[in-house]
Amino acid sequence: MFNVIHDGETTFADDSLDSPLAGESATALAMDSFAGGILLGLLVGEGHFGGDGRQPQVTLRMHVRHEPLFRWLLAQFPGSKLYGPYNHGGRQYYQWMVRGEMLKNSLIPFLDAAPLAQLDPHTYERYRQMKDRYKQKLVPSNGEFRTRETSLSNS
Repeated sequence: MFNVIHDGETTFADDSLDSPLAGESATALAMDSFAGGILLGLLVGEGHFGGDGRQPQVTLRMHVRHEPLFRWLLAQFPGSKLYGPYNHGGRQYYQWMVRGEMLKNSLIPFLDAAPLAQLDPHTYERYRQMKDRYKQKLVPSNGEFRTRETSLSNS
């Protein structure tokens, strides 16, 4: 696979927040409960579950003042991307995005295991709609496409 920086993708010369997992594959999303809690909270409060018509993506868009948080997300979740800063209509923001193998093999299983439907039904519905719309693109590499509900019913 080519290592390409996409138009608008933000890179940082300072690697002080590089993840200890940077050398591991994007499918090895190792996260402690703190990082998982932060991520889940951000996705419930600010997350967008959608896609570009070809591939699904999960996006966080927030003001540039949250740059340290975005840098932390990049370090915690190797394979995620940061785009920006953008300036549209007087708003300045970054966009953090997860798609591809990282989404399919790491974030989807994490979200499927979370009690998202109980915590925030509105967010869960948006997440479920993304999964329904992009079902063929979200089959994990292991071939198992599970949800929290199917995981619980098989127990």
